[in-house]
Amino acid sequence: MTAPTNTATNSDYAAFALRVSSGVLFLAHGLTKLFVFTIPGTVGFFESLGLPAIAAYLTILAEIGGGIALILGVATRLVSIPLVAVLLGAAWAHAGNGWIFSNAGGGWEFAVFWAVVQTAIGLIGAGAFALRVSALQKTLGQFA
Repeated sequence: MTAPTNTATNSDYAAFALRVSSGVLFLAHGLTKLFVFTIPGTVGFFESLGLPAIAAYLTILAEIGGGIALILGVATRLVSIPLVAVLLGAAWAHAGNGWIFSNAGGGWEFAVFWAVVQTAIGLIGAGAFALRVSALQKTLGQFA
């Protein structure tokens, strides 16, 4: 009998680092909209941009739910693509504030960079330490 070997590569660990750090950022941004700006405040901001209120709710849901999914490594590629759209929307919302995010109202460079990172995550996948949906279904199936 041979001992199991670790088949994870440096790329798997890099994907893990990108996935979890991006997930933590999304979770922080979504929770900030929920608890600091509050839902009415976030809705008001979105409406001041000419967006419908539902866009605020969907953004909060995408940031919190997507952040958790990324942290856990669940459906990483499927989750990443809609999050790119959220980030491009953020870049659009901040475009009038200039390039640098430290400008009043925040600039657009952070959102665009993060969209590139999220696209990379979507291309490379979950990496190491991810909850695979098939493994999760198998585990849950044992209890059904």
